[in-house]
Amino acid sequence: MMETLSPGASSRGRAEVIHTELKLEDETFLTDDFLRQLINVGEVDILVGLATHNNAKTIGSIVQTIQSGILQAFPRERAVIIDADGGSHDGTPELVTGVSIDDVRRATNPYALRTLHSISTKYASSPASGVALRTILAAADLLRAKACIVMSPESASIEPEWVSKLLRPVYRDGFDLVTPTYRRHKFEGLLMTNLLYPMIRALYGERIREPYSSEFGFSGRLGSQFLNQNGWNDGGGGAGVELRFTLAAITGGCRIGQSFLGEKDHVERHAADLVPTLRQTVGSMFSALGADFPVWSVVSGSQPIATTGSDQELLLGPMRINRKRLRDMFSTGVAELESVFQSILSPTTLAELQRIAHLGEEEFHYSAELWVRTVYEFAASYQKSVISRDHIIQALAPLFRGRVFTFLTENRNASASEVENNIENLCLEFERLKPYLLQMWKSRE
Repeated sequence: MMETLSPGASSRGRAEVIHTELKLEDETFLTDDFLRQLINVGEVDILVGLATHNNAKTIGSIVQTIQSGILQAFPRERAVIIDADGGSHDGTPELVTGVSIDDVRRATNPYALRTLHSISTKYASSPASGVALRTILAAADLLRAKACIVMSPESASIEPEWVSKLLRPVYRDGFDLVTPTYRRHKFEGLLMTNLLYPMIRALYGERIREPYSSEFGFSGRLGSQFLNQNGWNDGGGGAGVELRFTLAAITGGCRIGQSFLGEKDHVERHAADLVPTLRQTVGSMFSALGADFPVWSVVSGSQPIATTGSDQELLLGPMRINRKRLRDMFSTGVAELESVFQSILSPTTLAELQRIAHLGEEEFHYSAELWVRTVYEFAASYQKSVISRDHIIQALAPLFRGRVFTFLTENRNASASEVENNIENLCLEFERLKPYLLQMWKSRE
């Protein structure tokens, strides 16, 4: 049995060693106050990380739900909730640490034996997902946490069972990464279903439905490995770090699973602009392909991963989407960015895009094959840096809108099984055309 870390000499000594190592890299990374809080907590079995920024409306109930989930599923384990706050001005950190465990304990499990700590640290004056995750990973490493999860402070539909569903496969069954699956509307998560999931599946061979999620579970071993190996200060340590975490688990040969959580619902907020979203997701994926080439270049086909519950559930209710605007933005983009596309795309692909850009709504069709060729040519051009990499990502935005228009049209009256079949066919197209990407990749090295 592992020795318990108490606020004595051994804990203080380990904290000083880690603090010294971290300060050598970044003197402002972990504050002395935060380290003192961690020392007072001591070693833990379970760690829950929250990356907050002005989440006062939801954070109190979310912390209570997390506490309830821990007390229900892990009543004998030592646990801590770590809040990495990006400069909240609404009292979010105080709400995290101020939630009383006693009321939750009485309602959930009055016989739970362990203390459940909640501590908070402010890492910056503005939010940065990379810094927040790095703070959580460093805390997990210092506290020698065995199993960890990161939870979104904006999840309006979180249930206590989410904690167990993400943690138990790690803590009990030896998984290193557990990603979620959700119940979504068939027209939600279109970047995931039309690009990220099928491309990562085709290249890396793992059928991870949500490779980029705000909720996931991981082992202390994987967390420490990523903390030490990720290039936090290379200019890419912030955006898309959650996706890079998933890719690191794949390339590191880790045991990966996924668990169905239920309905994915967040507090209402303005929709994120497409270009910043593409930078965080597609940009992060493209940038990883160079270093990961020895791994993904030899992968053929794909395999399902261990899944608890459903790998996806789709809702079919009505959803208002301006399809005409999507097609118009595609056509305008193809015309205005012709010189940019000439640097990125093959003449054949560009000619086909220009042809369909002149079609009316009824005739317009951005086929799966053309879309896959488009994405692969973008990936190869990104690797070669034929123009500014950021300009390459920006240029993908209007083309993605065109693909979304076709996906919406094809699945307008489709059942859940028909939508899933269309997604599967797109995935198989990404797998079938993978040799095309390899050919372009090698020719542009």
